[in-house]
Amino acid sequence: MVKRQVPRPAELLELMKFKKLDLDPKHRRLSAALTIDDLRKVAKRRTPAAAFDYTDGAAEGEISMQRSVEAFEDIEFHPAILHDVSHVDATTQILGGSSAQPFGIAPTGFTRLMQTEGETAGAGAAGAAGIPFTLSTLGTTSIEDVKAANPLGRNWFQLYVMRQREVSYGLVERAAAAGFDTLFFTVDTPVGGARLRDTRNGFSIPPQLSVGTVLDALPRPWWWWDFLTTAKLEFASLSSTGGTVGELIDSAMDPTISFDDLAEIRAMWPGKLAVKGVQTLEDAKRLADLGVDAIVLSNHGGRQLDRAPVPFHLLPQVAREVGSDLEIILDTGIRSGADIVAAIALGADFTLIGRAYLYGLMAGGREGVDRTIEILSDEVERTMKLLQVPTLKDLTPEHVTQLSRYTRIGEGARIR
Repeated sequence: MVKRQVPRPAELLELMKFKKLDLDPKHRRLSAALTIDDLRKVAKRRTPAAAFDYTDGAAEGEISMQRSVEAFEDIEFHPAILHDVSHVDATTQILGGSSAQPFGIAPTGFTRLMQTEGETAGAGAAGAAGIPFTLSTLGTTSIEDVKAANPLGRNWFQLYVMRQREVSYGLVERAAAAGFDTLFFTVDTPVGGARLRDTRNGFSIPPQLSVGTVLDALPRPWWWWDFLTTAKLEFASLSSTGGTVGELIDSAMDPTISFDDLAEIRAMWPGKLAVKGVQTLEDAKRLADLGVDAIVLSNHGGRQLDRAPVPFHLLPQVAREVGSDLEIILDTGIRSGADIVAAIALGADFTLIGRAYLYGLMAGGREGVDRTIEILSDEVERTMKLLQVPTLKDLTPEHVTQLSRYTRIGEGARIR
């Protein structure tokens, strides 16, 4: 029989610890976000629909994006036992330099439309965390201002080959002069993808007011205040704007881009060169033969060709075939540190985060990006400890099984 007693007030006080009141609403909401999905929910509440959907959406039916996320969900980890993981080391070497984590910030376009601090927040947070930051050709902060925001860290530049070649060449020269150490030559955007959310929202550069946008702005006055009271958007490459994002991309990009352009840019660029947007083993092999420093397996976050290959599914074969000849970077679909660990285990040398970074930015500016990096870093470390691997080099394909809900049948696929 349980012996009962009347609790004494002193004992009750020991059991009940009141949480200290946090008077900073930004700190409060960011601290409460425990996952990238939590940050996404905060971002959706705080950002007008058109800007949020530009980040959150993808092309056409958004099938590529959905499959890329599902690919990471459909894995099985195989932990070892009885290994000392009192300390794990997540640092790595990539493209001739170090990174404190096996991930960096991917290039994103029109970033200051998501939240006014834009690339400055991303570059500053990356520098503080010791990871690389990548500026997009369609970024809304200049090359020089990104360098100023991250003066001692690693800055990379993502290049589109424009119809006006002199524009692209000028960007290459500016990035080199500013000390950017790596160039991402992007090959998956001869034209813009059909991003239907943007079309339905009437999303344009600069934002156009309508009855819908005004009504959507009413519960989010802080976003419009920030947008209207800060510096005019500056694009790394576009001298004039006006129209939907798809129209701007189509007017700027050149569908005649070829391997000759790659050779031309390579001759101009003094640093490391990676080709971004590789989606087949055959192209990976050809680029390895050409001696590029790295490839980025990417379907552009599902924002270009819908039903494109899932980079995470492609990774093991590419790693086996060309992993000894060049470095392999993976993006698209990453939503957690466990996703990052799985990619490293299956042969990636590094990963990039795009939407995860932007969710943090929309949720809280620079502090939100810091929180994104903190969440992912904690998840990387915890996953490594639970797998009982003390360093990234200890991760092998034996630690991960890729399960798949899709099985190829000839040229088609069916759900398993």
